[in-house]
Amino acid sequence: MRYRTLGGLRVSAVGLGTMPLSVEGRPDEARALATVHAALDAGVTLLDTADSYHLPGGEAGHNERLVARALATYGGDTGDVLVATKGGRGRPADGTWTVNGSPRHLKAAAEASLKRLGLEAIGLYHLHKPDPAVPFEDSVGALRDLLDAGTIRLAGISNTTADQIRRAHAILGDRLVSVQNQYSPAVRDSDPELLLCARLGLAFLPWSPLGGISRSSLDGPSGGGTDGSRERFGAFHAVAREHGVSPQRVALAWLSALAPTVIPIPGATRPETARDSARAADLVLSPEDLARLGP
Repeated sequence: MRYRTLGGLRVSAVGLGTMPLSVEGRPDEARALATVHAALDAGVTLLDTADSYHLPGGEAGHNERLVARALATYGGDTGDVLVATKGGRGRPADGTWTVNGSPRHLKAAAEASLKRLGLEAIGLYHLHKPDPAVPFEDSVGALRDLLDAGTIRLAGISNTTADQIRRAHAILGDRLVSVQNQYSPAVRDSDPELLLCARLGLAFLPWSPLGGISRSSLDGPSGGGTDGSRERFGAFHAVAREHGVSPQRVALAWLSALAPTVIPIPGATRPETARDSARAADLVLSPEDLARLGP
């Protein structure tokens, strides 16, 4: 396992997004716990969760409780594992995703997350998404207050623009350590945010980092679908064949090569998938490989 820096901490160069273990299509608990344990066995030390990762309706905090059980039942040392969680979104019974960035809600949500995780303090806490009904500075101010109170140790923001990153950094300074935006072979519109994070020394955590690759792999190694996957993602499959690895592993290695501050957090629902993703940290792509995969 290779490592990168997040808020002064050394974490694995590839994390684990635990959302798929609690939402629709989730595995049974035994397999879910085995998946987290497989990631830990492979050297993963960054687990990403959120209070809203659960089925529509009830179960608030399902994924956080699952992560806590996985750590409690793991046979090895978990002292260097950083648990990152998020607050500010909800999942009502109709299946939609709501947003609530009010300081009162964020502070209560963080306290509830802390209790579910069973930690002395939350290692890394993200504002899950800016709330258009709440001034952004007020939401970020809640993160500052949580830092001051010792409820959280590090702060991050998610689903944000470059301007919002600058505004959050002006409020939090060095205590803002990460940004979590969608970025993948299929979705590459957060380049300004990724580059700004590299300049500011903030960790950039791409969510859904395998977008496009998994879908195109259903059509075979050449990506023979009619949605343009052959042209868009065929290079990932070609490079994967040459290295003797999965195209998903190539996609994660490609992301890591974009900047030294990038730490992908792929999801998994099976132990073997978690292990394969973790091995991407040790895959070094040549300049020729990277040129084929695109900027």
